[in-house]
Amino acid sequence: MCHVFTRDLSSPGIPPFISFSDRKESWTPDLGRVMSGLNASLGYFLAVVIFATLVRTLLRKWPRLHFMSEFASSFMLVACWLEVQTIVEVGEWAGGLGPDVTATMLFVVLLTHGVISGGASGNPSLAVQKFLLLEDTTLSALLTAAAQFLGAHAGLLAAGFYWRLELTDMHMIKNLMSSECSTSLQVTVLQGFSTECMCAIIFHLLCLSLKRRSAVIRVPLVALLQTLFSHSARRYTSAYMNPSLAYGLTFHCPGFTFTEYAVVYWLSSLTGMTLALLFYMGHIPRIFAKNLLYSQKTRFRVPKGDKAGKKKM
Repeated sequence: MCHVFTRDLSSPGIPPFISFSDRKESWTPDLGRVMSGLNASLGYFLAVVIFATLVRTLLRKWPRLHFMSEFASSFMLVACWLEVQTIVEVGEWAGGLGPDVTATMLFVVLLTHGVISGGASGNPSLAVQKFLLLEDTTLSALLTAAAQFLGAHAGLLAAGFYWRLELTDMHMIKNLMSSECSTSLQVTVLQGFSTECMCAIIFHLLCLSLKRRSAVIRVPLVALLQTLFSHSARRYTSAYMNPSLAYGLTFHCPGFTFTEYAVVYWLSSLTGMTLALLFYMGHIPRIFAKNLLYSQKTRFRVPKGDKAGKKKM
């Protein structure tokens, strides 16, 4: 059943094809309807997480197909983030859900993704980073990136199928909006490139510094940083810092060409990752071994007394 909402047409973010009453009235969301929408979203999240977990469990029997775990990781990330994006775009005015609720949901999604995925990032930039660090071969890096983009596309298809079910008013509206979705790129290409690049530098510097830390520390911090960046940059690029995630979330939306999207979300992420690696290590192992930024002197100096004692001996 199609429900008619009453709200001031001057409010931002309302789809132009949805009609409202001309009267300006205070609009109060139905609590039961809001909870029904959240319960449907929770069921969707659980289904996606269970599917990704089953895929990762089955792949343990075939170690040679380890790169396919990236498919499950990317699928889970894109499918869940699309639902959070739906709640942000539609739920904040159709369900009365504030930014604090949506930001919390995104953090929980990212935290769950980090715990479930384990070593699989679902991020092609991190796959290229491993290649540049000599931790992965060329073929393995290419297969990993391909699996990540394939998982992102599968996540987009899964979310689209779920919206077409129109289980709640929110999803009914989202299904109507799906062909005219709002792009995440709200600024010019140059501004978008700069925003994504700066966020990517900070993100990869954090990942490199936490690389050998326990997952108990690493996963929450990375999830928190991604949530803060996404919330802060939502009027710019949404700071995805992930080429496959951006492909699944905004490349299909009108407003910019594929090339423009690629420059903002792919080239900037790779540029930011490369610069972060250079800043962190002083060189890029895959390209050159010479340290360009930091001296090779030892960090700890031997006391002069010890040197004199060694000479006498």
